[in-house]
Amino acid sequence: MSLRLRLNLLITALSLAFMLAAGWVIVNDAKVSIRERVEAASRVTVQLLDNVIVTSVMNPSLGETTDVLNVFLRSLGYVRSNQITLFDSRGNVLYESPQSTYQTDVHPPQWFVKIVEPKQESVQRRVRFGTLVITSSAAGSIRQTWRGVEQLMWIGLGFFLILNIMVYALLSYSLRPVGSILSAINRMEQGDLKVRLEPFKLPEFETIGHSLNRMAESLEAERQLEENRQLTALIQSHIEDERRSLARELHDELGQYVTAIKTFAVGIANKTVEKMPDVSSNAQTIVAAANHIYDGMHNIIRHLRPGALDNLGLSETLKDAINHLQKQHPEVEFKLNLSGELDALGENLNINFYRIVQESLNNAVKHAKASIIHVSLKQDLSGNVNLIIQDNGVGMEVDKVDQTQHFGLLGMRERTQAFRGQFDIQSSSKGTKISIHLPKESIT
Repeated sequence: MSLRLRLNLLITALSLAFMLAAGWVIVNDAKVSIRERVEAASRVTVQLLDNVIVTSVMNPSLGETTDVLNVFLRSLGYVRSNQITLFDSRGNVLYESPQSTYQTDVHPPQWFVKIVEPKQESVQRRVRFGTLVITSSAAGSIRQTWRGVEQLMWIGLGFFLILNIMVYALLSYSLRPVGSILSAINRMEQGDLKVRLEPFKLPEFETIGHSLNRMAESLEAERQLEENRQLTALIQSHIEDERRSLARELHDELGQYVTAIKTFAVGIANKTVEKMPDVSSNAQTIVAAANHIYDGMHNIIRHLRPGALDNLGLSETLKDAINHLQKQHPEVEFKLNLSGELDALGENLNINFYRIVQESLNNAVKHAKASIIHVSLKQDLSGNVNLIIQDNGVGMEVDKVDQTQHFGLLGMRERTQAFRGQFDIQSSSKGTKISIHLPKESIT
């Protein structure tokens, strides 16, 4: 059932209730009015006839009372709201008042007559040689009242029809924007987020349209953001694949060449140590250079793709990275706290957690001038994972960091949001704290 039909039915029901209440008041007033009218007419009629009876008794020369009453009643004719009957001493009807001719073309329905008709009253006066009976009759008053009520009913019915037609037309006009709003919502459900509503004249619908347009803009921006996140995740995945491939090539190809060079140089140095000391010295230089190249290559491989991540898991890789930094920076105290099933997070999460920790530690060592760096990675009983990297360095003004030139924070934020996680950074002169929360749903 449409809103327009519901509102129309509601107004119809209220109109009917009002008309019924008004009809009840009108009918009730009519009932009281008819009763008082009939009672007043009966009293006047009885008093008048009592005066005639008394006058006849006090003046015998006028004749018998029955004759006087008969003559008087015939000259009187119809008496409103009363039926007068004169009987002789034997019970024969000497006179009966005529019926009312007032609005005889009006025929009130029986239900109306039963509601408004007062209780019939009868008064008898015994006179010499006869009986006078006065009976109340509300037929004329009922016909008169019904004529007025009937007119009011027709007026009310006409008003009721006109009101409903006007309300239906007004609702049709006023609720016309609902169709546009529903159509826009349907198009949004089907994925068309570029739909926009035109301004409406009614302020309520204008507010709804404005809110719906803003919601569509927000959803479109969110979809674009989600597409960008997916693209970023895809790019990062390809970058990691390239890093893995490059690290493997460096280890397998360049590593073999460096090892071969070192082996040849050691052999030359050993054979020429006595006969050609200069050649042996140069060979030793080549061995030292090969060792230096080998160590540098392994450092590059560790940054490109730590081999422990694929072989030993996230926990051991983080421990190895912390130990390596500790050796490089003995002046800094590194603390690592791990708990939970971290090695079951999956390759994608492992590499992203490792990159976030790697970037955070590099920033802390290079820029924060920290003496203590604490890394905590925990998986709680609910399956959520929380990563906290905190240092006691000089801090930074996060709002003033130009992330278009410094991609560290932006990269960590993007990696976190790609998994529907929450990224938060707090920094002051007492240090910097990076907090990352990944819900269970994004992990599984």
